[in-house]
Amino acid sequence: MAAKITLPYGGGCYSLSLPEVGHVGTFLPMRQEAGIPEREMVQEALDHPIGSARLEHLVAPGQRVAIITSDATRPCPNSVLLPPLLERLNAAGIKDEEITVVIALGLHRPMTRAELAHSVGDEVFHRVSVINHDIHDVVSVGRTQRGTPVEIFRPVVEADVRICVGNVEFHYFAGYSGGAKAIVPGVAAPITIRHNHSHMIEDEAMAARLEGNPVREDLEEAVSMVGVDFVLNVIVDEQHRVIDAAAGDITEAHRTLCRRLQKAGTVSIPRPLDLAIVSAGGDPKDINLYQAQKALDNCAGVVRQGGVIVLVAECKEGYGNDTFRQWMTSGKKPMQLLECIRQEFVLGGHKAAAIAKIAGSVKILLVTSEQLGHEQLVGIDVYRDVEVAIREGFRLVGQDAVYAVFPYGASTLPQIGGLGGEN
Repeated sequence: MAAKITLPYGGGCYSLSLPEVGHVGTFLPMRQEAGIPEREMVQEALDHPIGSARLEHLVAPGQRVAIITSDATRPCPNSVLLPPLLERLNAAGIKDEEITVVIALGLHRPMTRAELAHSVGDEVFHRVSVINHDIHDVVSVGRTQRGTPVEIFRPVVEADVRICVGNVEFHYFAGYSGGAKAIVPGVAAPITIRHNHSHMIEDEAMAARLEGNPVREDLEEAVSMVGVDFVLNVIVDEQHRVIDAAAGDITEAHRTLCRRLQKAGTVSIPRPLDLAIVSAGGDPKDINLYQAQKALDNCAGVVRQGGVIVLVAECKEGYGNDTFRQWMTSGKKPMQLLECIRQEFVLGGHKAAAIAKIAGSVKILLVTSEQLGHEQLVGIDVYRDVEVAIREGFRLVGQDAVYAVFPYGASTLPQIGGLGGEN
């Protein structure tokens, strides 16, 4: 008997037959059918905001509105979320020329004009101003209790009304994406991002943790200095369709979706694994190694010491960050990278250090495209052929290995005996 599996890869997928013996499951997020069309679900969330008045009751004619939303590295369905926001703003007397959609890049590359139009949809792109966040045009608004200097993109700070849009998913050191993360790191200066992210090395900075998480607490304090008037957050499925939505207060609405995602996305693994076969989830989750790392981090905790992870990620844009590339190709040992990040926190290097931490306890085999297919990476063996990589994984841990498959690793948080279950 053979276990049939499908692994998303870029815009396509791999279909494979694997041994039935030792296969403890193929684990997917426990997605519930939405029951109503996604646009209707968004309208329902806007009609019944959490911890806030309705958006149209929060604004007044003549105000300048900034809507901050995600770039192309996130599966945020902007073309679904932005039109109803514009409709409500218009109904409240806000003109299109008074609205700016700001693409929250963090430290990612700027999106091209064509990419911007594709991301927000032609209707929105030709109605309102759509701009990339500029890390060089920032305003200082204060300093957090943890010492983070808070510098934010000027058009966001100078707006009269700020609305954050995003999707909620597990984040390996901020707990969850969404909420205030649209501002920090989304439209923050590098110094702000660097100081905030330096707390990722603390034990409490982990996926699915909010209370006591130093990264999340620091960024939310920073964002409170700017102020956010309204949030629209969603959970999307593997086809990037909205399956849940919440709107209203920047914290209360976000926490509502975090609780729902925790219940849906955490899956229970009966015992530690010898081998985990993980896909980042296809595009855009595997657009580059910088993004695909999240799936690796999510699934590493259920693999035994000395086990193997096969990570399937196309990485058509390569590394996704030049500093990350330099660290990953430095020729150093994983423990050396960890020592480097302890001595000095470096953005981009922090992702390499996260991989190095995993590589210190498990073997990582990366199946990827020609962009990285011939690279020598710290802590990672690179393969172009998925079947060859999986055969090598079984060779390393034995043909009777206990293994599991995670087709959407960036959206799944497996735990030994944790909440949730198998699909």
